[in-house]
Amino acid sequence: MMTPNDRSLSNRCGAKLAAGFALSLLVTAASGFGAMTNVVTAAGGGAKSDRIVILGNSITIHGPSAKIGWTNNCGMAASSLDRDYAHLLVASLADANGKKPEALIGSLYEFEKQYTNYDAVAKLKRDIDFNAGLVIVAIGENVTVAKAEDQASFKAGLVKILSLLRQDGHATVFVRSCFWPNAVKDGLLKQAADETGCRFVDIGALGKDESNYARSERTWASAGVGMHPGDKGMRAIADALLAAIRNRK
Repeated sequence: MMTPNDRSLSNRCGAKLAAGFALSLLVTAASGFGAMTNVVTAAGGGAKSDRIVILGNSITIHGPSAKIGWTNNCGMAASSLDRDYAHLLVASLADANGKKPEALIGSLYEFEKQYTNYDAVAKLKRDIDFNAGLVIVAIGENVTVAKAEDQASFKAGLVKILSLLRQDGHATVFVRSCFWPNAVKDGLLKQAADETGCRFVDIGALGKDESNYARSERTWASAGVGMHPGDKGMRAIADALLAAIRNRK
């Protein structure tokens, strides 16, 4: 786990965002993935919203970890910050609207591992107070729901989170399926999305294409890093979310 420190995200990733992005980083206490929370200020625009929240796990953001050979602070295992799905999505939304959105990118890994006793109100205060009009929830890969009671508990916790983030309909919330398809978990994600008035985005087909994995693009010391989406997979996730956002009614 990383020690929370203020540091430059662009220095960490060794990359500059396209389209004149200006970056600032706010680091919060991290859980198992060493994830950090980023605030990205874009020079372009957003999808009918000037504030966007993107919450996920290591596919969304992971701080540097020497023991697994991961040196970036962005979505694992993108080759640079501007090639992870979150930043690709923000860039596309900026280009499409000509506004100046802010994007808060953070981790829900703790919820994935502790969904039975996760204090959503306290843990998500920053994200809720951000008052975003658009929210992306990208979780599930680290969830274990072998038993029926686990499935019920995970769904109940997710429903609470989605309800809080939706803010009585103020925000449009998109919930994407797992990159590594799982019928049970993806079903629970969709049920929770449907019950809270959120939009479900099925990306299961992406995980069935080996070319979308980082291990197909380069060799990794850690198999765990290599099984994450590479640049091609990250682009595909961003494109799927962008299409869903554009097609919302």
